[in-house]
Amino acid sequence: MRAAIYNPYLDTLGGGERYTLAVATSLVKAEYQVDIQWKDAKVKESLEQRFGIILDGVNFISDIKRGDGYDICFWVSDGSVPTLKARKNWLHFQVPFRGVGGNTLLNKMKLFRINKIICNSLFTKKVIDKEFGVESIVIYPPVLVNQIKSKRKENIIFFVGRFSQLKQAKRQDILIKAFKKLFNQGLGDWKLILAGGTEIGADEYLARLKKESEGYPIEILESPDFKVIKDYYGKSKLFWSASGFGIDENREPESVEHFGITVVEAMSAGCVPLVFNAGGHKETIQNGKNGFLWDSLPQLISLTKKLIDNPKMLHNMSFLAKKDCQKYSYERFEKEITQLL
Repeated sequence: MRAAIYNPYLDTLGGGERYTLAVATSLVKAEYQVDIQWKDAKVKESLEQRFGIILDGVNFISDIKRGDGYDICFWVSDGSVPTLKARKNWLHFQVPFRGVGGNTLLNKMKLFRINKIICNSLFTKKVIDKEFGVESIVIYPPVLVNQIKSKRKENIIFFVGRFSQLKQAKRQDILIKAFKKLFNQGLGDWKLILAGGTEIGADEYLARLKKESEGYPIEILESPDFKVIKDYYGKSKLFWSASGFGIDENREPESVEHFGITVVEAMSAGCVPLVFNAGGHKETIQNGKNGFLWDSLPQLISLTKKLIDNPKMLHNMSFLAKKDCQKYSYERFEKEITQLL
């Protein structure tokens, strides 16, 4: 049996790309020969290093011919609907595209060849179903919840997200601004660690972040491998995210967090998340129980101080965060993919 996979964003090394690789490894386990379309096969090494995933049994080839000759084709949409030719075709939306003319007659004709439309969250599903006039299903991304362990905690606030400004801004600048205010208010024994990919569209923004961080205990980790990220998850007490800050999610749903894999990864290590109240964040965080959702910079600062000043609350939230993230395991993901087969 043969499976074909296409993802136009593979070299951005983000959460959607990890999702794609999880589909690939699930199909390998189901005894499929898996081919991923990409012009440079060297991307395999970069993907394995970044995500800590072994891609044995996965081949990278120049053209999968839209699934022609394959049993299954998994295609990540760039906002368009392709004409797929495999025996069974799955179209995946990792971005809640809006205003792309989805509900056209031509798209309706192409969708006849699509067996399943898969979204990564209920947030994405809501937008896609309305835009394309379809009924998609949700398969949440898989997270290595059993491989990311809590360690001896240090006074670290952590964030993981690519520095690229090409599509979805992660707003590390807002996190730096918030931390500087906390530091100036006396939070002298804490540090902020910002980790993320710098491969595409990040140079100018990264230079500005480094300049804004000067004189403060702020570290920027450029394109670290997954082993380094896991270590910081384990050591960090808090996880911040400002993804989607300043965006109206109803007008620009593609610009907020669609799910937030790194938030769940942090939770699995007992990091308490404080994340911006938008998009997929609202599906993973039970506000005030396993983390906090915040709406403004002053609120992020006050909630952070509240947790730091209340070790018991921090401990209880850390426990619930580790417990609640279990529903996003790889085992659950592989089971749902297998059921589609």
